[in-house]
Amino acid sequence: MQLNFKHLKYFWTVAHEGSLARASEVLHISTPALSVQIQKLEEQLGHPLFDRKGRQLVLNEAGRVALDYADTIFSAGADLVGSMRGIDARASKIIRIGAMATLSRNFQVSFLSPLLTREDLDIVVRSDGLSVLLKELEDLQLDVLLVNTPPTVSHDIPWLTHLIDEQPVSIVGSPSRVVPDIDIKELLTTQPLILPSEASSIRNNFDAWLDRMNVRPRIVAEVDDMAMIRLLARADHGIAVVPPIVVRDELDSGLLVEAKHFEALTESFYAITLKRRFDNPLVRELLDEHYQVSRVS
Repeated sequence: MQLNFKHLKYFWTVAHEGSLARASEVLHISTPALSVQIQKLEEQLGHPLFDRKGRQLVLNEAGRVALDYADTIFSAGADLVGSMRGIDARASKIIRIGAMATLSRNFQVSFLSPLLTREDLDIVVRSDGLSVLLKELEDLQLDVLLVNTPPTVSHDIPWLTHLIDEQPVSIVGSPSRVVPDIDIKELLTTQPLILPSEASSIRNNFDAWLDRMNVRPRIVAEVDDMAMIRLLARADHGIAVVPPIVVRDELDSGLLVEAKHFEALTESFYAITLKRRFDNPLVRELLDEHYQVSRVS
């Protein structure tokens, strides 16, 4: 059965205009007639594409998948016209990624690296708080969410939590603070300490280690944002507890050095997806890539 592209164009216009009434004005077609055309497309595809919420039409999961394809199809049509007129353009696949605002930027780049060199897709990355991003994932505005704290298990929302990396944690500082052969207890009692906040997944274990060592450091900052910890350590405001991946460039350049490496103390990184009928294949590609890397390492 061949797809009726006229029906698809009607659907695409309704989805982007946000209502049948506005789309009917754009398309110069009556609202009832437009509604019938959308129903015919739904029948052909075998799925409803909108949910009704009061008087509003809201794209459901099948509708968002159909819209991505429609965007690609009509973008390709525009590219064809542009190509014939000497304008360089291309059609792209899209992956929408949410990342907690406090998450390591180096980790985000590492996660996305398998896709970054591809020219056939658009990567959209959005940063915000966990609750906002989880809501956007639930509403199918995101394909995957990167976090270092997994969401609370919910029987109402089918989250899938994928552990994709565990990074050991280190104490790092400038060479002037972390002198060769310095005793770690001496370092912690004589140098100001920058820590992740108590909400961090690594903080409780580090505090327990301090207690076993009978060390009471002078804490100068407790920070949610790993990027801020990195900046504070770079600016030499103290020694910092941080996964080395966060300060990889500084360690490679010698701006910072490791005073202690904790193999047993790690920060976990997760990819959160929603159990869906229509998965974005680019998400599966990323997850498979990282599972292969973790098996090799």
